[in-house]
Amino acid sequence: MAIAPRLDLRQSQTLVMTPQLRQAIKLLQFSNIEVNAFVEEELERNPLLERDDTADAPIGERAAPDQIAPPAPAAVDSADAVEAGTLPSETAAPLDIDTSNSYDPGGISDGAPLGGRIDGSGGSHSFDADDRTIEDFAGDELCLRDHLGEQLRLNIGDPVDRMIGAHLIALLCPAGRLTAEPAAIARAMGLPLEQVEAVRARMMRFDPVGLFARDLKECLAAQLAERNRLDPAMQALLDNLDLLARRDNRRLMAVCEVDAEDLADMIAEIRALDPKPGASFDTTPPQLVVPDLLMRQAPDGGWIIELNPETMPRVLVNERFYAKVAPRAKKDEKVFLTERLANANWLVRSLQQRAQTILKVASEIIRQQEAFLRLGVAHLRPLILRDIAEAVELHESTVSRVTANKYIATPRGTFELKYFFTTAIQGTNGDAHSAEAVRHRIRTLIDREPPSDVLSDDALVIVLRREGIDIARRTVAKYREALRIPNSVQRRREKTVPA
Repeated sequence: MAIAPRLDLRQSQTLVMTPQLRQAIKLLQFSNIEVNAFVEEELERNPLLERDDTADAPIGERAAPDQIAPPAPAAVDSADAVEAGTLPSETAAPLDIDTSNSYDPGGISDGAPLGGRIDGSGGSHSFDADDRTIEDFAGDELCLRDHLGEQLRLNIGDPVDRMIGAHLIALLCPAGRLTAEPAAIARAMGLPLEQVEAVRARMMRFDPVGLFARDLKECLAAQLAERNRLDPAMQALLDNLDLLARRDNRRLMAVCEVDAEDLADMIAEIRALDPKPGASFDTTPPQLVVPDLLMRQAPDGGWIIELNPETMPRVLVNERFYAKVAPRAKKDEKVFLTERLANANWLVRSLQQRAQTILKVASEIIRQQEAFLRLGVAHLRPLILRDIAEAVELHESTVSRVTANKYIATPRGTFELKYFFTTAIQGTNGDAHSAEAVRHRIRTLIDREPPSDVLSDDALVIVLRREGIDIARRTVAKYREALRIPNSVQRRREKTVPA
């Protein structure tokens, strides 16, 4: 067998990931907020792109009736407006009139904001045109350290003690606990431990009570002492917080030497305390979820789905600018403009294709989960990516990218598109049940159980199988733990001694 070089002709198909294709895939996976940020960068880079702020209608809709935009108001000539009485004429208000002695109702002297109109015509006898809200009159909230600093200056006059207090305030965590041991603080400051502990004990009575504690026990003890409720029985309860966490009320009654009624009152007092007194300060506002899709009910009973116009950017290709500049441009400038024109056209097409794909996938998801929207979580159907991909004739990876980081605002709340995809649990009669619906059913059964008949995991299995859900005990236990529901033993202990 001889070895020699030779030429072969082979034909194969490969997918070449061009930069434009990568960009389209990346845009499909982005949320509307991320797409908006990406478009802002492209607007700065590409002179042939411009923002389209003219259209106010939704970008795209599914199952929406035809809508006719109202005609734009015609331009009105100023002379005609004066004759019609809609504009003040020159004889009605002379320009050289002295207004220094005139009174303006609703002006600055009446408490109007300085940023309002000051031309003498912005007053009003009613509050109908006042767009100020209660937030405009509310003062700025103090942060935790400023709040404690004011109390430190008012309650502690010794300069050394005040320096210790300022150092303790600097070492507070957001929950209000000390991040260092008092002994380490005393060594670092070169002061006696007794002096540091004395200052800390005084500052633990600052508002809110319970700050500067080293652990949960000390924090709760300071709050109980402030209420004059730190008796020996309550101290014994604080010394056995692990038993309280396990809801071992029988051992707690023996340790605290109280009966069931007294223990219930003590537990109620513990629950009324604040385990993190510093958490009410320095709180950052929660990040609100901005839906990418909006959904509302149509007059015929169907559903209308549209992209959120407030977050979805609209861009146009400025071909007029290209036609004006390109003929007079140099060779390298013309290459640059041609490249930017192609990128702009590709971006516009990518955004349009992304919108159509998202609407197509979302419409199919809503069609298959319509029972959930009308009847609730118990009617959520089991659904996987393959079901939607086959219905809309797209690849599963495309459906996965469409549903990633996308939220839809429905009449039942705002949900991530991934929420509608749940695994299936087989039923005893051959039907499949959604795992989310089964979890909801487990929570409902536990919430409705009487104190005298707490349902164990085996009992839950029997009830669910009676309802046609074929489920194993370990699956019930897994769903219960995911819902953060204690087991039947702890629930029975808790309901035996209600608090």
